[in-house]
Amino acid sequence: MKVVKTVKEVRDYVNSWKKEGLTVGLVPTMGYLHEGHGSLITKAKEGNDRVVVSIFVNPMQFGPTEDLESYPRDLAKDSKYCEELGADLIFNPEPSEMYADGFCSYVNMDVLTEELCGLSRPVHFKGVCTVVNKLFNIVKPDRAYFGEKDAQQLAIIKRMVIDLNMDLEIIGCPIVREEDGLAKSSRNTYLSAEERKAALILSKSIMAGKKMAEDGERDATKIVAEMKKLIESEPLAKIDYVKIVDSLTMQQVAKIEKPILCAIAVYIGKTRLIDNFSFSL
Repeated sequence: MKVVKTVKEVRDYVNSWKKEGLTVGLVPTMGYLHEGHGSLITKAKEGNDRVVVSIFVNPMQFGPTEDLESYPRDLAKDSKYCEELGADLIFNPEPSEMYADGFCSYVNMDVLTEELCGLSRPVHFKGVCTVVNKLFNIVKPDRAYFGEKDAQQLAIIKRMVIDLNMDLEIIGCPIVREEDGLAKSSRNTYLSAEERKAALILSKSIMAGKKMAEDGERDATKIVAEMKKLIESEPLAKIDYVKIVDSLTMQQVAKIEKPILCAIAVYIGKTRLIDNFSFSL
């Protein structure tokens, strides 16, 4: 496995693979990899001849008060993990390699980006869409793999690929959880022991909301109200949002009549965590 820093190096490797008729899977990440990322790499390895993992903490998707500087990084550990899982190439560029002086081209989307995380993190999805578009252009993968924990991001990227006629397949992979239910996240490392225990309120509320839907509740406002009540019972938790939206448009719904996404964002202390469940009739 190789670790490269430049666009040219990535393209040289990928072009040589393509000349051999090999398929390429891409797993875009911001690094500090955990078993959730590992499941994406494993899936990519199963479905492709070669796997590229990008590790890039993308400054464009962080707001001015967010955790860009403190976001955890450990390239040596990530490289070892990728090699163990059978990845072939890590693309770990500097910001200057991705955004040259004078950079002024962006990918913007409306509708899907105007709810959930798009409301509380207004620059976030502009940065996500731009960097993912660049990675697709650089690597030219046959398939790209994203986690369902970032369900809004996954829906946005699927829509972008359709709208811009991109020639690749987007594959979503299930949420990977700790034994006690907490969704795996690089930001879990920010939590103190007390906060880590408090963070379980996210998965508890997700399970409670999902059970209500499975038991026949179709009033989205009632499900949201019960989930909020449960989260608010935890003193260290502060709700950013708890919403039920249409799975395709990310717009809020009052009644469950088609496939939905129930998504939550909750601060545990200063750490913002997300979780979700999907439900279809």
